[in-house]
Amino acid sequence: QVQLVESGGGLVQAGDSLRLSCAASGRTFSNYAMGWFRQAPGEEREFVAAISYNGGSTDYADSVKGRFTISRDNAKSTVYLQMNSLKPEDTAVYYCAARPGYGTSWLHPNDPYDYWGQGTQVTVSS
Repeated sequence: QVQLVESGGGLVQAGDSLRLSCAASGRTFSNYAMGWFRQAPGEEREFVAAISYNGGSTDYADSVKGRFTISRDNAKSTVYLQMNSLKPEDTAVYYCAARPGYGTSWLHPNDPYDYWGQGTQVTVSS
């Protein structure tokens, strides 16, 4: 089992920045690829970003490319999502997720994830 706890959400204005964190526990963090997803009210959950087990590979949704950056610190068992130039359409609950991925740099938005956090709310006002 992997437990994931997100933090760092909040209410900001358009153009502001936020950094989300996701702390993992329970298993060897560096064995897992990590992803960030979001779900807006009335919408389906969507892929935001992913990072390989060692941070050597990343992937982003087109809607956040150039604005968001995913990173990880395996020594701290934490994955981050730096969000810059936030827009009202970025408003959603943001979830981090984990899936086994040791030894591979392969990332795809449709990869199935085994473990999920409880989510953190991000609200961007115009």
